[in-house]
Amino acid sequence: MARMHSRKGGISGSTRPADQTVPKWVDYKKGEVEKLIVKLGKQDMSSAVIGTILRDRYGIPAVDKIVGKKISKILVANEITHKYPEDMLNLMRRAVILGKHMDSNRKDVHSKRGLELIHSKIRRLGKYYIRNKRLPADWKYNPQTAKIEVQ
Repeated sequence: MARMHSRKGGISGSTRPADQTVPKWVDYKKGEVEKLIVKLGKQDMSSAVIGTILRDRYGIPAVDKIVGKKISKILVANEITHKYPEDMLNLMRRAVILGKHMDSNRKDVHSKRGLELIHSKIRRLGKYYIRNKRLPADWKYNPQTAKIEVQ
């Protein structure tokens, strides 16, 4: 089995197999997997966490091979969505954490630059989601309201 090496020369985690078929050892059917995803989604879990739980607890390596749809599409089809898309929410969490760091470390210019870049990414992503109607047209990013939204 081929393993991928990281930049530092170490071996990274697991690599997806090239074979795109459902493994023979998976006992779950399409409907059962969808029910598990909906159940976990109603517990307010992100699609990444749901995928990890399905892999580790239930032995389901790849949902899209069994169901034919990705986890996020299944959640949207069952109307289990959050106020913000998952990638934007993760960036907002990073910004809040880095903002707290900046409050106690005012002279950390490298982190200040990183925080500016994260704010910029959030704004660009916001424009994308406004265009695709996932966010309201009057949405504006504000770091102060992000603190409230994320917690």
